[in-house]
Order: sequence, then structure tokens, then C-alpha cells
Amino acid sequence: MRVKPIILILTILLFNCKTQNIPLYVGTYTSEDSEGIYQYQFNTETGELSGEKLSAETKDPSYIAFSPSKKFLYAVNEGDESVSSFEIKKEGNLKLLNTVSSNGKYPCHISVNNDGTKAVVSNYGGGNVALYSINSDGNLIEASQVFNHNAENQESHAHSAQFYKDNLYVSDLGRNSLYQYIKDKGDYKLKTPSIVKMNENDGPRHFALTKNGQYIYIINEYANTITVAKEVNTQFEVLTVESTLSEDFNGDSFCADIHLSEDERFVYGSNRGENSIVVFKRDVKNGTITKIQNITTEGNWPRNFTLDPTGKFLLVANQKSNNISVFNIDKETGKLSFNNEVKSPTPVCLLF
Repeated sequence: MRVKPIILILTILLFNCKTQNIPLYVGTYTSEDSEGIYQYQFNTETGELSGEKLSAETKDPSYIAFSPSKKFLYAVNEGDESVSSFEIKKEGNLKLLNTVSSNGKYPCHISVNNDGTKAVVSNYGGGNVALYSINSDGNLIEASQVFNHNAENQESHAHSAQFYKDNLYVSDLGRNSLYQYIKDKGDYKLKTPSIVKMNENDGPRHFALTKNGQYIYIINEYANTITVAKEVNTQFEVLTVESTLSEDFNGDSFCADIHLSEDERFVYGSNRGENSIVVFKRDVKNGTITKIQNITTEGNWPRNFTLDPTGKFLLVANQKSNNISVFNIDKETGKLSFNNEVKSPTPVCLLF
């Protein structure tokens, strides 16, 4: 008579074990051992990664992004100067839907708007950004708009772009600017080529906006700094510029990625060279930040990193050491502590 309760307990335990695992997709460079986009199972209780498998064979998928529904995945193919759309099938395998031109050299970033109808691709080598409409079946339509940022005496290196409501923001490392485009009758038009006054040779690479769009945090590849700016009368005014490096670090380093915690109390950035994640405490009232930690990534050349959906873990793609490092996040202090690492072929972008 005790068999049924035991079976019930085992069923519950098995269900909980399955539900705490979520997929992590990894974009890579395929010049070495990688073959494309990989998938891992991430345990949201322990922080462990397992079950590496190739989800799609494709060349140099160096940045990947979901549709809002997570039914589709989009990837820039940096080596092929193209952009691909995939349908996410059972067990997380990716079915190629279509591939279109990136309209520029070395596409390095892609993002999708909130309703899944538009994608924007940043072409580092081409110095432009390309806008695509997305069909309801996930297929990309050839670019409807391409914005060329190159000038006669200054070469553009568009590095990332994000939609925010009816705005499109573009970070241009080459021209040391952050552009703002406004949606107008279905198209996007340039409002201003420099919404934030950058210091000379900052090299803005990636950026994070608060949920209300009032504050922007720009990580600068060349200067190894984060520029903090606040929106005032439709323009952004710089509040502060903070170093991302440890005070005792004297070598060469180049910033890469930046993210806000879900509660917006902390800002995280990656340093390639120092090979660290920098942690800032954020004042939610005035937007300023205070550095509280630099911690080694337990690997070489950290590119993109991400926070898991629970907010308990931060994962780092260490490109040159071929590993993904997992850190625990102290939700009270925001500080990180090393949990574990797994080998992964040339990881550069992580996506939950």
C-alpha cells in the first residue's frame, strides 16, 4: 500500500529535476573547433552546465538573439556577411529558415524589437546598420533600410544597436558616437548622430538602458570606462564616467559587454585583457554607479556574458580559453563568486 506514495514522490522529484534545467544557446567563431550554434542545459538550482550539443551548423554565428516568443532565433554570420533565421524545434534543435545579406562586412550584433517584427544588424567592417522586417513565420525579409555612418575623414565601426519603444539607438565605436533614430510612418529617421557627449577615443561598444529609458550605461572599448548618462529634455546628459579596471592593473585591456541586473541595482561589465567582470552598485534614485568588485573570469578574453533568468547566476563566454564560466550572484550585494566552468569551443555569445 506504500508503493503509490513512493511513486508519487519519485515523480515529483523527477519533474523538479527537469523543470530546473533550461536551455542556453551559445554563438561561436568557427575558425577552430566550433561548427556553429551550440546548446547546453543549465541547472538553475546548482549553476551547472551539461549536455553540450550542436544545434545548428553555420559559419561564425558571433551574435545571436531570440524572437520575443522564443520560437525563432536569429544569428549574424560574421565570416559570411549574412544573417540567418532559425526555427527552434523539439529538443532545442534549430531549423534554418532563410539567410539574407548583412549589407556590410563583419556583422557583429543583432537585436529584435519587442513585437518581433523588426531586426537590426550592426556591421562593424561596413560601418552601417541594416534594418529587416520579420514575417510571422520567422523568415527575414531583405533589408528595408541601411544606414551608412561612414564620413569622408572618419571610418565608422557600428558595434551594437537596440530598439526602445519608437527609438533605435546605435553605438558606433569608430566615430565615437551614439546615434538615435526615431520611427516615422514605419521607417526610421536619424534624430541625432550624437545623443551623448563622449570623451575623445572612448570607443562606445555596447550599452544598457534602464526599463524606463531614462538612464543609459555605455561601455567603452578603448577607454575601459562606463559612461553614465541621463535623459534630460530628450537629450542625454553625462552624469559620470567610471573606470572598469582594477586600480593595480597596468596592462592592455578592452571592454566588451555590459548588463544591468533585473532589479537595476547593479551594473556588470566585461574586460578583455584584465580578463575580469567588473561590478558596480547602482543608485536607483540618481543613476550613478560605484565600483565594488573586479573578479577574474577564470578564462581568457571574455566577450559577451549574461545573467540567467533567475538572477542567481552570471555566465561568461571566454573566447580564447574555450570555456564558459559560471558565477553565483549575491542578490543583496551584487558581488560575484566563482561556481564552475565548462569547456566550450570558441564561445562569444550566450543566450537564455
